[in-house]
Amino acid sequence: MEPFDRISQDPEVMGGKACIRGTRVTVGTIVGQIGAGHTIEDLLADYPYLSREDILQALRYASWLANERETLIANA
Repeated sequence: MEPFDRISQDPEVMGGKACIRGTRVTVGTIVGQIGAGHTIEDLLADYPYLSREDILQALRYASWLANERETLIANA
């Protein structure tokens, strides 16, 4: 497993969701914003306390999670 030193999970913060370390910005928020068409530059402007590497590591973490779990997707 790749070390994710910028990602933390604390049951007392955001219900234990994976967050950028030291913030309340969840990995899901980052992925959702990118999926909605926002750029990394947009996110850096919206969250000036984050770094480019924070955002990239959140995306790598989400990718790692997606590869670690098998999920059945219903065909429409």
